[in-house]
Amino acid sequence: MTGRPLLGAHESVAGGLHLAFERASADGAEAIQIFTKNARGWAGKPLAPEDAARFRAAARAARVPAVSHASYLVNLASEDPGIRGKSLDAMADEVARCDALSVPLLVVHPGSHPDPARGAALAGQALREVRRRAPRSRTRILIENAAGQGHSLGRTFEELAAILRAAGSPAWLGVCLDSCHLFAAGHDIRTPRAYARTLAAFDAAVGLSRVRAWHLNDSKGPLGCRVDRHENVGDGQIGLAAFACIVNDARFASVPAVLETEEGSQKENLRRLRALRRPEAREERRRELA
Repeated sequence: MTGRPLLGAHESVAGGLHLAFERASADGAEAIQIFTKNARGWAGKPLAPEDAARFRAAARAARVPAVSHASYLVNLASEDPGIRGKSLDAMADEVARCDALSVPLLVVHPGSHPDPARGAALAGQALREVRRRAPRSRTRILIENAAGQGHSLGRTFEELAAILRAAGSPAWLGVCLDSCHLFAAGHDIRTPRAYARTLAAFDAAVGLSRVRAWHLNDSKGPLGCRVDRHENVGDGQIGLAAFACIVNDARFASVPAVLETEEGSQKENLRRLRALRRPEAREERRRELA
């Protein structure tokens, strides 16, 4: 495998989950992210065995790793019994879908709570319960860092670490870092020096070994704005230097690094990211695909 992150994009599954790989090929993606059901709904249409088999076959043929993203409605830190129950059921369903599709990584927003310490404890407990319902699951759940809007958890590295501790810091739990969310939350990555400082702080609080996926998004808002507004790579307030650091960081070898920009922009954004790879990284990837 390549010694650098695998560059990819969030792909549509319109017409069938397996078609995401065709779209990835057209975009020149090395990894994909998908929703296995409606991202803004609690329940999804049952996954037919033949559709799961078709997806697995397409994944083997494409040799492109897939990441799933859980519903945006999930709030693992909710105190409301109704919302909490729906969140647990939704996550259990998301894990079952990933297992059926052989998708190894499931990204989820940890949720929101006005008290970060209480919220982290609740989120950790919820993650334990999700795992209890599927003890043999091969799916690794990845907590995504937050931009910091409202009471969303995961803005600080300490909050991410607290959620992991509350869940027991198991091997099946990791982190997905979103570049826009990092920047909007106040973590500067615009220069190599700033990137190194921010990643060192994350390593001290959480551990870089926990990072199993990246979301590569520029930010419409300035540093510390706490607004989650994605922009095309190089067109926002973060700038290309940060993305050059990420795509050449050998510490994230073979980690999926996927775009979440507007549909139709993936090919150009991936071209920009590939252009940032150092010559030795591009040649290594070329040999791998030969």
